Amino acid sequence: MKFLSAAIFLVFISLIIEAQPGRHTISGFVREDVSGESLIGVNIYVPELKTGTTTNTYGFFSLTVPSTSSVEIVFSYVGYNTQTMTIEQNKDTELNVSLKPGLVLREVTVSAEKPDKQSESVKMSIIKLPVSQARNLPALLGEKDILKVLQLMPGIQKGMEGSSGMYVRGGGPDQNLIILDDAIVYNASHLFGFFSIFNGDALKSVELTKGGFPARYGGRLSSVLDMNMKDGNKEEWHGEGGVGIISSRMTVEGPVKKNKSSVLLSGRRTYADIVAKPLLKSMHYDNTGYYFYDLNAKINYDFGRKNKLLLSGYFGKDKYYFKKILPHQREEGGFFWGNATATLRWNHLFNNKIFSNTSLVFSNYHFSINDNYQVLSENKNYHALYNSGITDFSFKHDIDILPGTKHMLKTGVITTVHEFKPYAFVELDKLHDIDIEDFKSTRGLESGVYIEDTWQPLRTLKINGGIRFSHFTARSRQYHYLEPRISTAVQIKHDFAIKASYCEMNQYIHLISNTGISLPTDLWVPVTDRVKPQHSRQVAAGFVKDHQKITLSVEGYYKYMNDVIGYKEGASFLSLDDPGSSAGINWEDNVTSGRSWSYGSEFLIQKKTGKLTGWIGYTLSWTQMQFDSLNYGRKFYARYDRRHDVSVVAIYRISERITLSGSWVYGTGNAVTMQVSEYIAPYHMYIRKGDYHDLYWLDRDGRMVNDYGEKNNIRMGAYHRLDLGIQIHKKMKHWDRTWEFSLYNAYSRRNPFYYYTEHSWSKDFTKEYYFVKQVTLFPLIPSVSWSIKF
Repeated sequence: MKFLSAAIFLVFISLIIEAQPGRHTISGFVREDVSGESLIGVNIYVPELKTGTTTNTYGFFSLTVPSTSSVEIVFSYVGYNTQTMTIEQNKDTELNVSLKPGLVLREVTVSAEKPDKQSESVKMSIIKLPVSQARNLPALLGEKDILKVLQLMPGIQKGMEGSSGMYVRGGGPDQNLIILDDAIVYNASHLFGFFSIFNGDALKSVELTKGGFPARYGGRLSSVLDMNMKDGNKEEWHGEGGVGIISSRMTVEGPVKKNKSSVLLSGRRTYADIVAKPLLKSMHYDNTGYYFYDLNAKINYDFGRKNKLLLSGYFGKDKYYFKKILPHQREEGGFFWGNATATLRWNHLFNNKIFSNTSLVFSNYHFSINDNYQVLSENKNYHALYNSGITDFSFKHDIDILPGTKHMLKTGVITTVHEFKPYAFVELDKLHDIDIEDFKSTRGLESGVYIEDTWQPLRTLKINGGIRFSHFTARSRQYHYLEPRISTAVQIKHDFAIKASYCEMNQYIHLISNTGISLPTDLWVPVTDRVKPQHSRQVAAGFVKDHQKITLSVEGYYKYMNDVIGYKEGASFLSLDDPGSSAGINWEDNVTSGRSWSYGSEFLIQKKTGKLTGWIGYTLSWTQMQFDSLNYGRKFYARYDRRHDVSVVAIYRISERITLSGSWVYGTGNAVTMQVSEYIAPYHMYIRKGDYHDLYWLDRDGRMVNDYGEKNNIRMGAYHRLDLGIQIHKKMKHWDRTWEFSLYNAYSRRNPFYYYTEHSWSKDFTKEYYFVKQVTLFPLIPSVSWSIKF
């Protein structure tokens, strides 16, 4: 804490020194001209001084420059027309700017491109994904998915075929902090991971950080995915919607009070249950099906320049349900999971240099299984119910201090009360006189205080330095750590910069999973006196080269993680076939902790403007793990260790009416554990073949034992796939219409989903043959969708 106090003192001293006479401040908000939507990350540049700044999450900027008779300021943002303004700079000035969307990106001028150069930013290991770009790419069954587009970037790997889980620089899916309007989302999957819960129509910005984390972020080891919902149009009512193969969506936004308040509503629902209903009914399942839905809502109100309130929320659910009715028996049940978040935010502008945001946040993830079984003729009555989940209540306060062009200071505090429910199990069986009620619940308090400063001591040198103090209390055990962060950028030339970063992170909650595919049965649990926090140290370095409309970036990284956890050999917590399997089991007894190493290099060449846009990404990486109680204590490659990962993405706008798109991906196969041999082990008693379904017994004093050798001892086949799409646009009288046709896995590559073994005998039964067989999930899948925008 002494170090933190000293850092704060030194920063404020530098701010006082910089706040000298002869300087004035230009501050205000940048919004979209048509809708009044605040714009995040707009570049504000003063060519004469070769300096500038960017807007924050709420569109606010502050720029302090020397007093002159006038100063020229350039406002630029990708996808918008550049605006240049000349300001009389003899006093503090309030300047609110509206940028008009550009019809064609190639119309951006050279002066607009300069502030957009990545070589001039101190940030590294960051991906900013334009939502409009994600909409142009072909997708599985036509479902546009932000997470799947992010998986096409270097350093970000997907899980199994179709999965929306992310593995960032060797980290697991639980090591990604997913934030939607300040609320943490714990399960971002629909349909067992095949689609994410994020509806792109409701999103304004998407930014993923995979290294060099600013001090304002904490609680996870591998990445931060920060997303913001649209505020809603303050000028007039607009909407957009679409109909696809498995779901439909609709979004409306408009003013509650013009120029003062707006509202956004966005919803999506699948109708697979309705389409499959006739088939299921013929199989005596009268009320059986699966569906998911999600709803985004947001309302905001401007109380003037200095105060603004925003209330936003997300609500989503997946439901599989069944009901089987026969003459003498009846069974019904299912399993359900979903997320709910709510965020109330207050923006306050103290003066033209100090901006604050205060948030009250609620987040809940819930999963349940229930089964009711009756045999009417025998008076059998069985009922089982299983629940699991996590609930958060958070208070968050952040302050931006923008004293001048050399400093951008951020500081804040967050505290979160977690309530964990690893399980709550109920079983009632009247026939066997069983009455079980077993509930598990625990609470934890997580807090963080941070300060960070983006400092430019020289024209060619920028530094983002900060420190975070994190704290967690659970079961009377307390953990607290200091987490230093620093990123630097040295601009060698006007379009070339070398960057480096170092950061430490701690994670106090864990996801217990033994499937690797992010099922809803995975459990969130806190650290305890027996299970320590996960900790990581990461260093990264690289360079960025901007060349006209093309940006090239190369990064290398090394990340070490300790106290990562996983299941012990053969351990499990919950089976969907037997939800009562968790009753009486302490999850702490079934996990073990270890270490992990990940290192590699990433290459990205990207073109953001012109008729042809897209990128080529390549990742070369290694990820190893070591647990004392796994694999005889020896290192092994992680399941998602992927030596080579390639993605090629292209979007070509032929005309105003036609857009072509395509993506090709290649990845080294996952590491899996397969049987390498078998042998007969002596056994002391004679057991007939077939007495036990889980072992293969011989008709003699012995049993067949499978030897699996080293953990993750073989590689699955390489994964590669080509997706193609075409969009046909047409302007109608009252709306714009788009037809989209796409091919997922266009050349029908048989990619491995999982392997299994089979054996057979020769005709004379003297030889036995074993085969490894592959299951493939998706062949070529065509899709079509229709959407409108009005």
